[in-house]
Amino acid sequence: MGKKIKNKDIASRLGVSSTLVSLVLNNKADQHGIRKETQERVLSVARQMGYFDSASEAGEVLPVEEKPGVIGMIVPSMTDPFIFEITPYLQKAFASIGIGFSMVSKDPDDARFNRLVGAFKKFYSGLILVGDAADDYTVRSLRSTDYPFVLLEKTTRKLRLNTVSTDMVAGTQLMADHIAKMGYRNILIVSASERVKSDSGLIDSFKEAIKGKPEINKPLLTGITKKLGGDEMDFSQIEHYFRPPYRTDVLVVVHSEDVYPIMTALQKHKIRIPQDVALVSLEEGLGFDLIHPSVTALRKPLAAMALKVANMVWSEVKNAGKGKYRRQVNMVPELVVGNSCGSM
Repeated sequence: MGKKIKNKDIASRLGVSSTLVSLVLNNKADQHGIRKETQERVLSVARQMGYFDSASEAGEVLPVEEKPGVIGMIVPSMTDPFIFEITPYLQKAFASIGIGFSMVSKDPDDARFNRLVGAFKKFYSGLILVGDAADDYTVRSLRSTDYPFVLLEKTTRKLRLNTVSTDMVAGTQLMADHIAKMGYRNILIVSASERVKSDSGLIDSFKEAIKGKPEINKPLLTGITKKLGGDEMDFSQIEHYFRPPYRTDVLVVVHSEDVYPIMTALQKHKIRIPQDVALVSLEEGLGFDLIHPSVTALRKPLAAMALKVANMVWSEVKNAGKGKYRRQVNMVPELVVGNSCGSM
């Protein structure tokens, strides 16, 4: 049997009092006004130090429920690069506290999917709703029964819910500052034609960040389509932007999956990156560091987001979906500078 972890050990690691730790571990933190962020830190460190394991070995009854069951994550599509990237971090975060984790894609048939929401409640102890999977019907249905859930990469102005999102306002500011630093003046923002409308908030944030830089001209925006049955893009969709009077010198690609088709089209037409035109992306994609040239992009804080989501949904399950506080957490992405903008 390993060494028993005591409250004072956890308190010493965190630099807080043993009383505070005891209140958190005995489900009395809310009654004494202890912040949710502090509660999550205590529980996270307790799990890391093996507090629950040592108590279990000793046959003690844990004051905090260690294993609330299985957490489900509902995603709009299994092909989303973000899902591929964050899933391993979520699996690791839940495994560290002995919680099961599984993933389900949203049925494109809304009527059929709506009938499944009730089944989700029976099978999962809590849910993570990613992006468009957090539709109005699902959110209303879960809230009506105080079901524990957290939104990931989805915000709502109408309701105060637990959310974890990337702070893309701060991210677009980072990218705008970098473009200005590199001396580029003529920007073309590129998005998939079918997503231009849904991307309007992100695009407007980038345009707003550029507004404060008089040395940069007003950005242009275009939507592109890829050839049916492949990832190739028709270069004629953006060709005229490389000629006077505008003469684009930097492409800002909204989505990572459009980066490779655009780079391929440029290379086929002998347009060099970054010598003839620079290219950056507002989200990092798989293998961006392996592409030649490597791509400058905004990297989401995946590990931190996964840990925050795991702690929040675990806390909601512990409180049976009736937690006193609802938190909106925004995490600033990292600007990863590659060769595609001439910076390395």
